[in-house]
Amino acid sequence: MLTLPINENEKITIKHLVLDFNGTLAIDGKLIKGIKEKLHQLSSKLKIHIITADTFGSVRKELPEFKIKIISAQKQAEQKRDYVNILGKKNCIAIGNGFNDHLMLKESKLGIVVIQTEAAHKSAILAADIICKNIFDALQFFQFPDRLKAVIRN
Repeated sequence: MLTLPINENEKITIKHLVLDFNGTLAIDGKLIKGIKEKLHQLSSKLKIHIITADTFGSVRKELPEFKIKIISAQKQAEQKRDYVNILGKKNCIAIGNGFNDHLMLKESKLGIVVIQTEAAHKSAILAADIICKNIFDALQFFQFPDRLKAVIRN
């Protein structure tokens, strides 16, 4: 569990980090260098969940030690949203980049979209609370929580 500041008077308590795989943690099915170590560091504070349609069939090979949910090709956005709801949306931060991520980004307590090499879909950008240029910048909010406060305070 991790408590993060939102502003001077509000904090959120997060139990789960829900991540898309391809375009977020991986490019063309291959894990981005250095990301596994970052996830291991966070796993002492948060339950890490990877949810994906696994386009390249590589997620279990790349991240065998993490909780992986492979979804079907139909209604992917709805499946990701439903997964966040099962975990408890008030306890989740979601990170993604694609059209199929937009509902989980919107539903989570905090949604973060990453642009990176594969870009980000307009619906994911509009659903997110925060836009980051890459996954490392997104994960730094957990290491440096005052950055989060600086971005989303009102």
